[in-house]
Amino acid sequence: MQKLISISQNKLKPFEFEDHYIIDTVSENTLSEKLNALFLQANLCIENENFSESLKFYDSILKIDFKNISALIDKGITLQILGRIKLAIRCFDKALDICPTNIDALINKGSALHLNEQYLDAITCYDSALKIDKKCSMALAYKGLSLGELGNLSESIDYFKKALSIDKYCTIAQISKETAQNLLNSSN
Repeated sequence: MQKLISISQNKLKPFEFEDHYIIDTVSENTLSEKLNALFLQANLCIENENFSESLKFYDSILKIDFKNISALIDKGITLQILGRIKLAIRCFDKALDICPTNIDALINKGSALHLNEQYLDAITCYDSALKIDKKCSMALAYKGLSLGELGNLSESIDYFKKALSIDKYCTIAQISKETAQNLLNSSN
């Protein structure tokens, strides 16, 4: 506190509000440390598969910073794991209200819609992500999954191949491509 007092008494100009800036910086650092600690606790819960408990930490983060996109997305993913799909979609929608171009929120919303058997809506989310980043392998792979669910096996294989051309280690695309290819071969 003496440091803050001495700065304001020295009347440092050209920054008329220098002492205010330092107080804000100290507050932001303290807030940031608190948020980081809450994220760490939530992550520990996730690692221990204590998903319900992790939701409490995400809620604490959102009480401090209701526009924290990472907390909204992580909470949505956790709700999705718990089978609470509609609540998960609401979290992703809140994140997208804050940042409509957030690829993680778009892909996770698409994934939740896919689980809810809303494949066309899921594809819309993946297409939005692909407009932002044409080389988003996860959006391509997930779009392939939704197309496969709609019976478009050939088209789904094309999307899995596109995903693998970008990320040859994209496991979901590798496995799904093989499955779709086997289904296509068995139907012929």
